[in-house]
Amino acid sequence: MTSQKSLRPAERVQALRLRQTLKMARSAHAYVRGSTVAFYEWLEQQKRGTLPEGPAIWICGDCHAGNLGPVAALDGRIDIQIRDLDQTVIGNPAHDIIRLALSLATASRGSDLPGVTTAHILEQVIEGYQAALRQDADSIDDAPKSVQVVIKRSVERSWKHLAKERLENQKPTIPLGSKFWALSRTERAAIAELFQTPTLRHLATSLRSRDDPRLRCSMRPIG
Repeated sequence: MTSQKSLRPAERVQALRLRQTLKMARSAHAYVRGSTVAFYEWLEQQKRGTLPEGPAIWICGDCHAGNLGPVAALDGRIDIQIRDLDQTVIGNPAHDIIRLALSLATASRGSDLPGVTTAHILEQVIEGYQAALRQDADSIDDAPKSVQVVIKRSVERSWKHLAKERLENQKPTIPLGSKFWALSRTERAAIAELFQTPTLRHLATSLRSRDDPRLRCSMRPIG
């Protein structure tokens, strides 16, 4: 297979599809995560009335276990919520619950857990959803220990931890590895132009309350 550094932009879609197919073949859980389109095609095949039909609202559209994680509010509170909204649509809220339950069930089976464990997991999904509708969901203090550990770790993390994990030296660059494309000259120029727009400059500087003149966007070679 051609290396990512030598791929032209026009070749990337095919390379990504091959990578996705290989990842989906690893397990049933991986297949569920990568088959959003097939999931909704399956839902369309169900007879009307088979599934609950709630009001059409904004839903995640791809609500699986991997898209849940700690999210911080403006006041500093941390909670476990949906944090991947690139496939958000207006639709039936039941679809999110079914997809989440399916991903948890396949992850459980893929971990060789007994069927009764899978049943308990699905029961908790249903009970948690009902509690949220009643607005009496448990507080973080009452959450399972595993959830509390994740939240505690997320509170203690900062951009410095990410930099220590990803950066190999003192230069502010992230190595390409196997997950980042090498930018073409046209793409590099477009990104440099994007960071000169007032809106994006304001966004970047507001993250750490910096003044605009201190923002310096240098497009250094990667890798």
